[in-house]
Amino acid sequence: MDFSTQIERRGTGSLKWDKFPQLDPYWVADMDFTSPAEVVNALHERVSHGVFGYAVPHAGLNEAIVQYMQQRHEVSIDTNEIVHLGGLVPALSLAARAFGSASDSLMTCSPIYPPFLGIHNDAQMKCINVPHVEIDGVWTFDWDAMEKAVEPSTKLFLLSNPQNPLGRVFNKQEIDQLVEFCQRHDLILISDEIHCDLILDDNETPHVTAAALPDELQSRIITLLAPSKTYNIAGLGYAYAVIKDSNLRRKFMAARGHTLPEINCLAYYAAEAAYRHGEPWRQELLKVLRHNKDTLVSYVKKNMPEIIVPNIEATYLAWMDCRQLPFNKPASHFENMAGLYLSEGAFFGAPGFVRFNYGCPHARVVEGLEKMYKSL
Repeated sequence: MDFSTQIERRGTGSLKWDKFPQLDPYWVADMDFTSPAEVVNALHERVSHGVFGYAVPHAGLNEAIVQYMQQRHEVSIDTNEIVHLGGLVPALSLAARAFGSASDSLMTCSPIYPPFLGIHNDAQMKCINVPHVEIDGVWTFDWDAMEKAVEPSTKLFLLSNPQNPLGRVFNKQEIDQLVEFCQRHDLILISDEIHCDLILDDNETPHVTAAALPDELQSRIITLLAPSKTYNIAGLGYAYAVIKDSNLRRKFMAARGHTLPEINCLAYYAAEAAYRHGEPWRQELLKVLRHNKDTLVSYVKKNMPEIIVPNIEATYLAWMDCRQLPFNKPASHFENMAGLYLSEGAFFGAPGFVRFNYGCPHARVVEGLEKMYKSL
C-alpha cells in the first residue's frame, strides 16, 4: 500500500487535474491515491472477459453490500431493499422528483455539498436553506431557525452525514432530534452517508446511520451510500440506496423514468471488491488522513492564525474559515497569488470560506499549505 508516491494524473482526463491544468489542485473530492490492489485486480479480471454488454447487479455484489451493512453498521438488510444507482447526485435529484412537485419545497442546511442547493430545480421545487450554527466551536443544526423556516409544503430534508464540507459526524442526539423534526413536519429524510467510512476516529465519533433507526421510522427514510469516496472509485459512477419501506422504495424507483443511465459493468465489480477486500487498505488510508489532518491543523494554527479550521471528524476535506482575511473571495486570492485551486465557499452557501482537499501524499499537503502561507 503506497500512500506517499505522487501519481501523475495530468493528461488522463482527470476533472481534478485537467480542468485547470495551470493550477495546483486541492479542490474536488477525489484522492490522489491508487485504489486497493484487489479493486484494480477485479477490474482487470472483468476487462479480460472482453464483453461489456448491459449489466445488472450480480449476486456477489448484493452479498457484499448485505455483509458490509451488517459488519460496518450492524444493520440487517435484504437484497430487495437495495436500489442500485449511477451516483449520489442523481439519487438526490430522483428523490426530489419522486416526492416533490412545483408547489412544494425541500430543506437542507449549509454549508453543504453544492448539488444539495440545486437539485430542487429538477422538480421545480423551492429550496429552504437553513445555515448551520457554530456553538462552542462545534457546527450543528439551528433548530429554532429550522422550525421557523419549515413550511406546510416542505416534503424533504436533505442530510449530509458525515457532513461535507464541515467534517462533522452528527451524534445520536442530533440524529434523533432531526428525525423527530422530520416526523413532526411529515418530511422524508434523505441521508447522504457517502463519507461514512472516512471517519477519523470511530470510537470518538461513531457514525449513526439512518438505516439503523427503528423500523417504525423507516417509512420516511432513504439512506444513500457508496464505496466511491472511500476507495477512490468515484469515476466509475456507482452508489446505492437502502430503502427498507416497500412503498417508499416503489415511489422512489417509479420516478426514474428514462432519465438515469445504465450502470456500467465495471462499476459493479469494483464495488464488490472494495467491500469484500478493501478493509485493510481503508485502515491504512485512515492513518494517512489522520496524519495529514493533524499537519494541516497545526500548520494553519501556527502560521496562518487568521484562518480558522473547525474540528475535522471525518472526510479528507478541510473547511477553512477565511473571513478574517481581507478578501471577499479567498479562493480567488489563493488562485491568483499562489496558483492553487481550492473550492470556493460561496458554492457551498458560505462565502468567505475555502475547502482544502488533503486526500493526497503528505508532501503535497505541506506544499499546498506553504503556498497558501507565502501568498499571505
